Amino acid sequence: MFLVTLALRAAPFLALTRLRDSGVVRYLGRTMPAGVMVVLVVYTLRDTTTELGSWVPAAVALGLTLAVHLAFRRAAASIVLGTATYMLLQTLLV
Repeated sequence: MFLVTLALRAAPFLALTRLRDSGVVRYLGRTMPAGVMVVLVVYTLRDTTTELGSWVPAAVALGLTLAVHLAFRRAAASIVLGTATYMLLQTLLV
């Protein structure tokens, strides 16, 4: 079982060493952060209603995510900070 787990975890890194110069991998590296952010926005806003406890956390987190992304251009920071803000406000306000 250990060897199977190790092989499955090492496989992506071994594959990427051969594909590093691939145009597809470069394209995915450029577009995936935006794709992840779109999926998170849709997932967050899909159950939002007009009740105060529902839309306020989503609006604040969305605004903060947008501000952080425009200020620093770091997708990881935008995603982590926006998600953490949403979860914190959702917990405190609901």
